[in-house]
Amino acid sequence: MPKEHRKRGRRDEEKKRKREQHQDEETDAKRSKHAEEDFQQLAIDPTTGAEEEYYEDYQYEDGAIDGVTRPEALPFYGMLDEDEQEYFKRADELLELNQFADAEERSLFLENVYKEADGKELKIASSQSCSRLMERLILLSTPVQLKGLFQKFSGHFLNLVQHRFASHCCEALFIKAAPTVTQEVAKPELTQTPPSSDPNDVVVSMENLFLYTLAELEGYLGYLMTDRFASHVLRVFLIVLSGEPLEKQANKSTVQSKRKEKITVAGSEQVQERTLEQRVVPKSFLDALEKVIKDSAASLESTWLRTLAEHPTGNPTLQLLLQLELTKFGKSRAKDETSIIHKLLPDDPIAEGTESASFINGLVYSTIGSRLLETIIQHAPGKMFKAIYADFFKERMGSLARNEIAGYVAGRILERLSKEDLADAVRQISEQIPNLVERNRTAILKTLIERCAVRNVDTAPIKAQLEKAYSGNNGFEITRILKLQETPSEDEKSQSKHDASHPEKVHGSLLAQAMMSVPGPLGKLIFDSLESLGTHLSLIVARDPIASRTLQAALKSPNATVIFRRKVIQQFYGHIGELALDPAGSHAIDAIWEGTHGLAFIRERIAEELAENEAALRESFVGRAVWRNWQMDLYKRRRGDWVKQSRYTAGNEGFQSFPENNGDAPTAKGNKPGKHLTAIELARQRHAAAKAGQAKKDHKEKKHVAKHTGRTGGNKGKAPVLT
Repeated sequence: MPKEHRKRGRRDEEKKRKREQHQDEETDAKRSKHAEEDFQQLAIDPTTGAEEEYYEDYQYEDGAIDGVTRPEALPFYGMLDEDEQEYFKRADELLELNQFADAEERSLFLENVYKEADGKELKIASSQSCSRLMERLILLSTPVQLKGLFQKFSGHFLNLVQHRFASHCCEALFIKAAPTVTQEVAKPELTQTPPSSDPNDVVVSMENLFLYTLAELEGYLGYLMTDRFASHVLRVFLIVLSGEPLEKQANKSTVQSKRKEKITVAGSEQVQERTLEQRVVPKSFLDALEKVIKDSAASLESTWLRTLAEHPTGNPTLQLLLQLELTKFGKSRAKDETSIIHKLLPDDPIAEGTESASFINGLVYSTIGSRLLETIIQHAPGKMFKAIYADFFKERMGSLARNEIAGYVAGRILERLSKEDLADAVRQISEQIPNLVERNRTAILKTLIERCAVRNVDTAPIKAQLEKAYSGNNGFEITRILKLQETPSEDEKSQSKHDASHPEKVHGSLLAQAMMSVPGPLGKLIFDSLESLGTHLSLIVARDPIASRTLQAALKSPNATVIFRRKVIQQFYGHIGELALDPAGSHAIDAIWEGTHGLAFIRERIAEELAENEAALRESFVGRAVWRNWQMDLYKRRRGDWVKQSRYTAGNEGFQSFPENNGDAPTAKGNKPGKHLTAIELARQRHAAAKAGQAKKDHKEKKHVAKHTGRTGGNKGKAPVLT
């Protein structure tokens, strides 16, 4: 039977509605984009006077500051064909796995890849799929190969540093080639032409290759400082010229993007992290760096230079330029009218109502600008810093510490204060401790405690406020500062919520570690609280990935007494095996090895419990690490050697008992009253007492015999007198 013809209106209408909605969204997006561009031109036009409103409300993307020389549009270097892409992708996979028989086989493979890439280097660097191959080639290349690649890129660096993918290749090339410059400075013969080389080859030193690259970029530095991709490469390039270290632990937001993909080679440890050590650089590099800084300051007026301080991409570059200016060329540069620091703060003296004062006050609470103010405070000449501190911050340290953004500025200020000024800052900030603890802003307290330890400033006000802020039913509670919470589980055990995503837990742990680093009552708060936790809470602390670091620091602290370490370690008896299998607890077990210094018998007790859990430890990755760190194979095979070695590394004290008679330890001859005796000293004392008692007993017996036999000291040499 034929079916009835029905109109498919419902679905057609739905598709039509979605299509019209999508068209409207594209129209609105185009309209908003044009409006945004018009607003950008209006806002940064100095004749409109609207630049302040613009920098407060508008978030930068890729727009550069107006008034600087802009390069031409990026050229297109072409695309690789399918066969080439397939070959280079396969080569990239092989290099990433690094499964070569030896270094020679890998070198031959690299040479073949370089031959295939000859003439296609720019295409590969600009390719989304193959640019990773170029980075790995750079990481594994020899100095000769790096020079060849440098020459291939020469004349195109201005375009490559702005490219989304090629910029990463340029950054890797600069970092990898920097040590070669130092080697050639130490050994000039490396730059000479080998006798067997092709006479048509042009041999150029790596120093000149860097200088040629700088000459290519020099006229566009103002634009590159704010370019989304080129700014990162420019910062690395400046660090290479300065000879300063590029460390993994450094503030990456100043040098590298936080979202940068890490390109590595398996099994090649020397290239796992892109770091540079302090290096010797030729004088030409320092001269070129000085010229770059002067040109950067000359190309931008004071108004636009201050505007750069609020630019999310330009601010890190300005920080680096300012830091290098003051550290590499002396603090006297602040008096030079062409310097960056002078253009930012031209007034002398800097007082309220001046242009410089308005600039400083505007940076204090700015999310972006405060980072530049930190750099100024950290590296400014002493006279300038004292003037800025006295006029703007001396009476405001308490309120600055309370603010989420200004607190970081206050921390930099604390690092440069004298003992008298620091004592005054302690008074102001101590009053804010309850408020700071309530808001979980304890980073400033950590800095304050560390500076008090350096300047030998009394920490009693800080101790009193912290004890009050973190007090509970049992007085000061370490669990409150570590932000530990207990939740009952199915097996009726309590475990902490391993929530490492909350920064307040990290800051609390760092604060506790800073308190322990200071000898005296401040650190005693942490030690006493850890000591009184009990087994249940101690296990929670040991298993927490963040709180465990505090426990580890306490066991290793030079301010921790032997009595404290013994009490804390004994709380883990019976749970050593399960802690050794926990990712966080295993580090606590490793710390116990050092924490048993002076407690050799406790170290042997822990090793015995680890041996009982050998099977479980060997099946676990973290368990095997603990087994290796405690040298348990030696313990199982040659226990006598392990005990001998353990007692030697644990110290000659061996064992120390708890204080007796209300804390008054027994004393021996030559020891100060109240000094706690070691086990060997107690043994020596008992031996001496026994020896003295035996001598006294022998003397009494001798006198008794002499009395009954009539032998006295006066009858020596005479016959005995019988009675």
